[in-house]
Amino acid sequence: MKLYGLIGFPLAHSFSKNYFTKKFEEGGIADCLFENFELASIDEVGAMLQQNPLLLQGFAITIPYKKKILPFLSSTTGEVKKMEACNCVKVIDGKLFGFNTDTIGFEQSLKKYLQPHHTKALILGSGGAANAVEFVLNKLNIGFLTVSRNKSRESNVIAYEDLDKAIISTHTLIINATPLGTYPKVEEFPPIPYQFITSQHYLFDLVYNPAKTKFLEKGEEQGAAIQNGYDMLTIQAEENWKIWNEDLPSEI
Repeated sequence: MKLYGLIGFPLAHSFSKNYFTKKFEEGGIADCLFENFELASIDEVGAMLQQNPLLLQGFAITIPYKKKILPFLSSTTGEVKKMEACNCVKVIDGKLFGFNTDTIGFEQSLKKYLQPHHTKALILGSGGAANAVEFVLNKLNIGFLTVSRNKSRESNVIAYEDLDKAIISTHTLIINATPLGTYPKVEEFPPIPYQFITSQHYLFDLVYNPAKTKFLEKGEEQGAAIQNGYDMLTIQAEENWKIWNEDLPSEI
């Protein structure tokens, strides 16, 4: 039996377990199992490995451990080193090797509605998911500001209270990289001035449950194009599966 999993907290409504369980059933993959490992602390990773020393082949990582997992990794890809965030781990002889497939999922999903005029973006949030978003935007030569709850001395980081019509008007791509609006807290949404959003805007929410968050709903009401995080998750889940079942790349 080969075991795969997801670590994070909380995981009551996670995507991965249902996705991979269905994948195994429909694909006739009888020797594989996917489990949620809801860890109250990242320090519980060691105990998780000890309880499954031979079975565990790899695991995905979600909030809030995409950055906190880094000290536990034996080696990582260059992308993980650069963005300092990991969402996929391959386990070999008890050693952990880190990858980031959020970048692939986000880039491929983002491009569906991306237009030439989307040259500047706002990234809402500054966690591990935001790091992957930054990496992709840099790759696509899209300038961005990160919007945080707190003021920062960094030139490209602003607070929500700093957002005004001028900033919203020039930054027509807005990405929610926070968990705000995730089920069951579906009434929550990032506090941005939605009244300044237009049909030129593209709102992308990394949240996938519900399918249309308040963030997306408010953007759609203003005529913006919208996209949730479901496609991104399915793409990165398949990339995780490839990593777990292939040899380590030479770079790692």
